[in-house]
Amino acid sequence: MSDNQILDMRTEKNTGLKIKESFWQKSIKLSLILFAGILIISCDYDRRTTGWDYAGDFINSNAYETYSPNPNFANGRTMQPPVPGTIPRGTMPYQYKKTDEDRALAAQNLVNPLENSAENLSRGKEAYGIYCLQCHGETGDGKGRLFVNKKYTYPPASLLSEKMKIAPEADIYHVITVGWGIMGEHGSMIKQEDRWKIAMYIKTELQKSALTANSK
Repeated sequence: MSDNQILDMRTEKNTGLKIKESFWQKSIKLSLILFAGILIISCDYDRRTTGWDYAGDFINSNAYETYSPNPNFANGRTMQPPVPGTIPRGTMPYQYKKTDEDRALAAQNLVNPLENSAENLSRGKEAYGIYCLQCHGETGDGKGRLFVNKKYTYPPASLLSEKMKIAPEADIYHVITVGWGIMGEHGSMIKQEDRWKIAMYIKTELQKSALTANSK
């Protein structure tokens, strides 16, 4: 093979590489231009709207929302109260009311059906942290974050007072269930077992820890 032939082959190969490089460069540039165009077109400069709606069913519910008006019911509401006389699954009716007499009766007649175990105390501590700590404080002294930060002006009750120390678990359970004073009822949001576990945790852990700390 002559030198001229070798030179021609190299020239042809280089030309082919340049053509391929040029093709890919053009393709990349075209892709970037298309991407930029799509991005610009998809933008909406109206701050009062969220832009184009590509999936309407995910944004606008076809069903009635919980608190939305509903013409299908006589009272015009979507969320309806329970049928009179029915009991929600997993709950038991509570016979005592938010009165001094019923509080005394509940404290006298009710007994915690749960075992005082490490597992139940652990759950009681967890539930206390969720529902009680913000008002009554981490130690139960009534100095929760809501009161300390002055977001709640009325001082919550101390669970370490002499009155609460002599009160049985049933008394705490009753107050959690129906409320007391300005404290609202929590029976509708805390399961029956968790209410007993919270009472167990207060009597077993918080009050005994306070007693030990005072004795030192």
